[in-house]
Amino acid sequence: MKKVTLVLGAFIALFIISCEGPAGPPGFDGIDGQDGEDGINILGTVIDIEGDFNPSDYSINYEFPQTVEVFETDVVLVYILWEQLANGSEPPIDVWRLLPQTVLLDQGTLQYNYDHTFLDVSIYLNGDFDLGTLTSADTQNQIFRIAVLPAEKLAGSKLDKSNINAVMRTMGVEEKDVQRFKMN
Repeated sequence: MKKVTLVLGAFIALFIISCEGPAGPPGFDGIDGQDGEDGINILGTVIDIEGDFNPSDYSINYEFPQTVEVFETDVVLVYILWEQLANGSEPPIDVWRLLPQTVLLDQGTLQYNYDHTFLDVSIYLNGDFDLGTLTSADTQNQIFRIAVLPAEKLAGSKLDKSNINAVMRTMGVEEKDVQRFKMN
């Protein structure tokens, strides 16, 4: 009987201790701080660049602006504007392809590829022939879309990275939000 009384007493004590009392008086509001400087974008960024491949090394190098912070763990994807489809009286429909992309030409095999650091992106051409024989259609006025995705956005995600529209939806970026730069 002592054990039953002891156990029952322990339950009653826990019940009384776990109950909340009335709320205390509200605290005083603090003073507002000064406005800070504009921060950097950590939610992900989409950037379009247009440029010509450098004829000495057949590359286009793009440094991320200071307003875009890229971490070593971030995913950087590069797409090439492959073609534009007529859409009646509406603006044309852009067809984007994720790099690398391989093209079979009369001269041989050409590949558009890229690499990146957290500071820049280098887009370059590889081929099994003399790249000096390429036409300006393959090397001039090329448009690329660079998507920087924070690693947290992709954790456990089954995102189709080859689909730029799915990537932009995941990031909450609309076409009007894409930053555009023309390379010299």
